[in-house]
Amino acid sequence: MAGENDIVIAAWNTVLFDKFCRFKHLLIDGLSAHSNEALARHKHPEGARVLDVGCGFGDSTRLIARSVGPRGEAVGVDCAENFITAAEQEARRAGIDNASFFVADVQAEDLRGPYDFAFSRFGTMFFMMPGAAMRNIRKALKPGGELTMIVWRRREENPWLHDAELRVKEIIPVVSHEDTDQVHCGPGPFSMAGPDMVSSLLRSAGYDRIGFERFDADICIGKDVAEAVEFAMALGPAGEIIRLAAEEGERHKPEVVVALRETLARYSRENGVWAPSSTWFVTACNP
Repeated sequence: MAGENDIVIAAWNTVLFDKFCRFKHLLIDGLSAHSNEALARHKHPEGARVLDVGCGFGDSTRLIARSVGPRGEAVGVDCAENFITAAEQEARRAGIDNASFFVADVQAEDLRGPYDFAFSRFGTMFFMMPGAAMRNIRKALKPGGELTMIVWRRREENPWLHDAELRVKEIIPVVSHEDTDQVHCGPGPFSMAGPDMVSSLLRSAGYDRIGFERFDADICIGKDVAEAVEFAMALGPAGEIIRLAAEEGERHKPEVVVALRETLARYSRENGVWAPSSTWFVTACNP
């Protein structure tokens, strides 16, 4: 399992980091629709110390830092050193002194607690050992501390990812992680879509007062259809299918482009390509 986790960390530090940088404008603007709402509903009080799990570029960490004020602290953690370096640079440029960042495997390493709260925007679905990660986060929380995490709901409720995946599967044979030595992202974006499974996971990790709130929002997936197609082919399940298929994926790319243009064009508006998305805001407390 440790070896598998090394593969996941390598993916986030290399090929996925490069793709996230390429589409940073779409990812930050699109995903912020969900994190802004979650942080408004579950506002961290001034003076709180908050851990941001899977912080990526650190945009949510900086938002939390502003919310908790100079007496509070926002601490971002990510398994990928490249993301942490980028997050530190962004915080310095923004002049935010109460945000800090460090590299760690949240499943097993010291998270530098205690914290009043933990938060994660799409940072918990990719753990190879989610139970271990949830226990480690809880141990970093003070008694009564609360975890809020944003996770994608069902594939069918997120057509911006699922529609593209279905079209690509019609063209390119799916290669499983077990059948390739290529790096990969882990379980995938829908691994925590089921509330029953997630509730059981959190209870087994020692949390109580578990809650789920649904939130839907249209998100921009491209300034035009061409960029939306590029985005789909780079990231998400569709992009992963193409990449893991290697030469076969490259050979079928022209067919994929035609299919995705047809599929994503129906979401086109005057100000870009906007598709429905749906998440759970999951809350749980450390007793």
